Amino acid sequence: MKFLFVLAALPLLCFGTDFARDKWPAEWIRVPQTSPSDYGVYHFRRSLTLNAKPDRFVVYVSGDNRYELFVNGRRVSWGPARSDLYHWRYEVVDVAPQLHAGTNVLAAVAWNDGPYRAVAQNTNETGFLLQAEAPENAQVNTNKQWKCIQDHAYSPAPWTQDQDTGYHAVGANERVDGSAYPWGWKDKGFDDSSWIPAMEVGRASPRDASDGPNRWMLTPRYIPLEEERIERLRELRHSEGAAAPAGFPLQQHEFAISANTRAVFLLDQTYLTTAYPELTVSGGRGASVTLRYAETLYDKPGPNDRSPRKSNRNETEGKVFYGTADTFLPDGEPKRTYRPLFWRTFRYLQLVVQTAGSPLTIDDIRGVFTAYPFEGKARITVSDPAVNQDIQEILTTGWRTARLCAHETYMDCPYYEQLQYAGDARIQMMISLYMSGDSRLMKNGIELLNSSRTAEGATYSRAPSRLQQYIPPFSLWWIGMVHDYWMYVDDAAFVKSMLPGVRSVLSFFAAHQKASGSLERLPWWNFVDWTKHWRDGVAPGEGDGSSSAAIDLQLLLGYRWAAELERALGSGALAEEDRAAAEKLKATILNTDWDSARGLFADQPSHRTYSQQANTLAVLAHVVRPEEVKAVVEKTFSDTTLEQSSIYFRAYTNATLREAHLGDRYLESLGPWREMLRDGLTTWSEWNGPDTRSDCHAWGASPNFEIFRTLVGVESAAPGFRKVRIAPNIGTLKRVSASMPHPEGEIALELSNETRFTADVRLPQGISGEFVWYGSVEPLHAGQNHLQW
Repeated sequence: MKFLFVLAALPLLCFGTDFARDKWPAEWIRVPQTSPSDYGVYHFRRSLTLNAKPDRFVVYVSGDNRYELFVNGRRVSWGPARSDLYHWRYEVVDVAPQLHAGTNVLAAVAWNDGPYRAVAQNTNETGFLLQAEAPENAQVNTNKQWKCIQDHAYSPAPWTQDQDTGYHAVGANERVDGSAYPWGWKDKGFDDSSWIPAMEVGRASPRDASDGPNRWMLTPRYIPLEEERIERLRELRHSEGAAAPAGFPLQQHEFAISANTRAVFLLDQTYLTTAYPELTVSGGRGASVTLRYAETLYDKPGPNDRSPRKSNRNETEGKVFYGTADTFLPDGEPKRTYRPLFWRTFRYLQLVVQTAGSPLTIDDIRGVFTAYPFEGKARITVSDPAVNQDIQEILTTGWRTARLCAHETYMDCPYYEQLQYAGDARIQMMISLYMSGDSRLMKNGIELLNSSRTAEGATYSRAPSRLQQYIPPFSLWWIGMVHDYWMYVDDAAFVKSMLPGVRSVLSFFAAHQKASGSLERLPWWNFVDWTKHWRDGVAPGEGDGSSSAAIDLQLLLGYRWAAELERALGSGALAEEDRAAAEKLKATILNTDWDSARGLFADQPSHRTYSQQANTLAVLAHVVRPEEVKAVVEKTFSDTTLEQSSIYFRAYTNATLREAHLGDRYLESLGPWREMLRDGLTTWSEWNGPDTRSDCHAWGASPNFEIFRTLVGVESAAPGFRKVRIAPNIGTLKRVSASMPHPEGEIALELSNETRFTADVRLPQGISGEFVWYGSVEPLHAGQNHLQW
């Protein structure tokens, strides 16, 4: 379900208080005599008496690390949206729908994962905050009038190497003792007489306030709350120790597990998901119930295997379960529901029950799907049934991947890291624009990466992040995403506010350019692509690490994007400087990296190695001479001696087909995606081949925008998407019907290529453009257009 009364934006100057600049009356609070930084879960309550049901009762809510707010037992807000201390988010919620005349109770849980918190989770110290918008509602402001306790039922269950393989950066799982849990704590009738007054730890202060009393620089959340909806687990694949009834778990069934019994149930969602599992049990005092989560099952390790390996994701027989786990210890009472504090990622959920002297009844187990509330709007249907099915499977799988990798930020993967890397996010943002038209998470991501910049000028590789990591080429992709936003979203003021960051990034690279314009060896991790032969994904340069063609070409693109942004929104002088820097670098690359004998660009001036990546970037940066573009692109695809692009970099390699007027071949280029479907994947994996770490990496979902940008041929032709260019590449298809969102509405088109080619195109009001068909260009106007050749 969605709580529609959460406000996306509102005036911050209310009733004489400037909440954007003044310190707030409310205090941050926590439980007295508890650690401000260690792991802990805490509950807070405040009673409120009203003479009548209000029409409006807006509160601002935040917590550290996280919180959930309940009004009269109903969950109304959760967060805060992940960010950094410089933009610590608070949610703006109208709780009036949940209030009534008489006594009401506001209750909250806040928790700190302490040293186990996710790498994406920043913190100041444990705290909870609630501020009423209107002065007459100030009795709910957090202060020592709130009551609180520490919940000792919770303890951390951090990931261990024997649970799963690969690098983990997410927070700890949990162990919850039902006998110590304060059941009913969020309800009106709960007896909180033993709870103690909260401790005030400092006034709330917005980001723009002078002399803020703490490090939480409060900024309103402008992305919506995550979608939540019931999602039942679908299949029971295996059980031992006890029998489950027919229809379980897809249908709710109660069944008992005898005393002193160990029972194991392997449940299959049949596709990967991100969800809150909800387990309801009765009885079973002294029992333990462990919920284990996995993207897939693993082959049994052989004697020479360093780590478990993956194969077909649909197969379970003879496989081994590795996964993170939560554990719930029932207190023996009826209808106790366990739900973890944070969502989990799984296709397979293994339920392990060990009873003691009392039987345990499983009343139900289900999931509550959660993700950023993107709405998929783009549609395409083609006349060939087999091709249409192929396209739909690829789009459906890619959209699921994109959705599972989008929550309060974009993230590389939901199971292992949950980090918003710039390289991943640029692709994810384009998927969002083409599939949903929702640009809010994109804007949020651009802002977070901008605020991560160092004094030297580079951004973090990922943001938010409590650990520093720098990938200089990702700072250039950040400039690319600012340019993408400028072209597809009508928000020039925001783009202009990013220009100091763009200049800062380029100043970092300028400090490392040689006289020729080529880059010397850069510091940190210069990742370009995960490939078979590049160590840690670093594109090879010369022996000293300098003059990498791939990174030089990314810098060239950065200068070009910056020049266009400066010319439109910033400084004409800086635009000329960026243009000149780009032209100088282009001349150097042509002079040193072009191999006329092979008709390809080498990875470095000594021409030791060659790659799809360098030649891809040379085409996209328009370094290749126009008359040679087609030949270079054909060789890039056909020459198997080149270092091959991974599923990530294929977003750029496949885009060269449009540049070479070879877009009709786009569907042929999707072989790696079809292989993943044959391997039983329901989302796109981290890299090519069945044996990957992550089964869900949205950097591989580029077909979800390239099908519309290349095959259908729709792209922005002016800032703010004020003009549209449509250049279809439908190959032998006879009919194509497609639509996609636009900031002003929808772009829809019907293409027919039977006896003659015709195009019926509908553009939103105020939008014009052009239609290109084999070199012929026709104007498009708002409304309905009919073209024929």
